[in-house]
Amino acid sequence: MDSIIEFLRELINPDWIMAHGGLFLVAFIIFAETGLFVGFLLPGDSLLFITGMIIAGAKESPFPFESHPMNLIFWIILLTIAAIIGNIVGYWFGKKSGPLLFERKETWLFKRKHLESAHEFYEKRGGLAIIVARFLPIVRTFAPIVAGVVHMDYKKFISFNILGAFLWIVSITTLGFLLGENAWIKDHLEWIIIGLILVTTFPVFFKMIFGKKKIVAVDIKNPEKITSVLD
Repeated sequence: MDSIIEFLRELINPDWIMAHGGLFLVAFIIFAETGLFVGFLLPGDSLLFITGMIIAGAKESPFPFESHPMNLIFWIILLTIAAIIGNIVGYWFGKKSGPLLFERKETWLFKRKHLESAHEFYEKRGGLAIIVARFLPIVRTFAPIVAGVVHMDYKKFISFNILGAFLWIVSITTLGFLLGENAWIKDHLEWIIIGLILVTTFPVFFKMIFGKKKIVAVDIKNPEKITSVLD
């Protein structure tokens, strides 16, 4: 556990990132957070912000172009592709093994309420949930899985998946790029990251604490049939 905490702490250190795979490491983590079941532990938002800062301040780093704006575009495209593929993997995982998840015994790592919360979010917002979920930690990991569980129309899923990934990557990475050379931002990076984490996680914890309690009934043989028993 200590090694995991240490790894997560190092992910807000630009120098450590560049010494351990650079932005290719970031691309893999973005994929993992949106495509692997345990990805909700990873800090995608702060990594994207730091990526923008790294690109803005790069002088002799191994980027494909000499122009910083061109490098920004290149990495936005690469990170967007990683995020899109991640959600596709999550959708596939949900479609193939979704019914078994609702039968699985709960552990400290697996909580059925995470899936139920993501399903409720998806049901209320429709396809827009796939877009909005990109900006919500935890939810963005489980939203594509639930989309697979309930067999969301694949073409519709792909469309919102691409749009959501693009908006998420562009907005936060560009923000980091624009502020990356600001001396005050550099001197207070840890506080900026903490603030970013608080802003993005607040809606999730607010819903968990003040949201209505709801029991979700799932027909294992027919996963599309998920009904609310108690509101």
